[in-house]
Amino acid sequence: MAKELKPEVKKQLHEGVVIPAHPLALNGYRQLDIEKQQALTRYYISAGAGGVAVGVHTTQFEIRNKGIELFEPVLRLAAEEVNKAGLDRPIIKVAGICGPTKQALEEAEVAASLGYDLGLVSMGGLNDWSEADLLQRIEAIAEVIPVFGFYMQPSVGGRILSYEFWKALADIQGVKAIKLAPFDRYETINVVRAVCHSKRYDDIALYTGNDDNIVADLLTTHRFTVGGEVIEKKIVGGLLGHWAVWTQKAVELFNEIKFVRMKGGSIPVELLQKGIEITDVNAAFFDSKNDFKGCIAGIHEVLRRQGLLEGRWCLNANEELSPGQMEEIERVYQAYPSLNDDQFVEEQRAQAFMKK
Repeated sequence: MAKELKPEVKKQLHEGVVIPAHPLALNGYRQLDIEKQQALTRYYISAGAGGVAVGVHTTQFEIRNKGIELFEPVLRLAAEEVNKAGLDRPIIKVAGICGPTKQALEEAEVAASLGYDLGLVSMGGLNDWSEADLLQRIEAIAEVIPVFGFYMQPSVGGRILSYEFWKALADIQGVKAIKLAPFDRYETINVVRAVCHSKRYDDIALYTGNDDNIVADLLTTHRFTVGGEVIEKKIVGGLLGHWAVWTQKAVELFNEIKFVRMKGGSIPVELLQKGIEITDVNAAFFDSKNDFKGCIAGIHEVLRRQGLLEGRWCLNANEELSPGQMEEIERVYQAYPSLNDDQFVEEQRAQAFMKK
């Protein structure tokens, strides 16, 4: 039987929240820096995020490798910090789930045992699997933990999946949300259309993972005629690697977007312009011109500048900034000073983030 969400978590999920994809804090020996890892989680909570996603691409898939084995420790550290925060609102805990069914079920069990609300299920590394096989895997995982579906862009290990796949996935009782991150307008619309044609369309919360189109995704209402009835669906929130940095400003922007959606009427031109600025920033942080090879190092560099990480180190020693990426990061820092939350971090870091 499919697992269900707690009512307060379901309410928060459907209202829409900011969910940063949590990075991995390492020291110069490429070992887990526990204090910095805890500080990052506190930063996201203090910045107003409504959730954290841990064990996902931004946390580095290598945490699962033999001899590293950091999957459980990093999930546990984040869950402990969320629980210690003692807020009067839920912080949605999302765990990345990867691999063939046996591995995925083991990871889902770990996440569920640590109190995670949903499992963000990656299709990466399973390109030789049929869509039917992938759906059976989702159904099995949903019996352990509620599922956050995930359309991952091919550049970072995803694959193109059919309308029929997303319609069948939306029909699975245990699927509670879908992250749309194909970085492709056609495929994004394809998924929303599939969800709208499912009888469960109202049970599934859609979240953008399209770091190249965040603001437009959140401002758009999708409409499809299904059986003579017009069905509307909004992308209510975001689960984004981009929101792992400058998070306090991302929360401010998200709240502004929610206000505009609630008020209705025309969309302020200034918001659309800000969306272009954010996409330009993302191009630098995520290293789009080099097929996103420097995306994790780019996130780390921003956090390093703010004092939230000691360095850019990744578990894979070859994973670094691409040539010219540092200059691009410097360019967008100078071009869009209103988008960074450096002052917030500076004011809060010593007292709130770095406490033991």
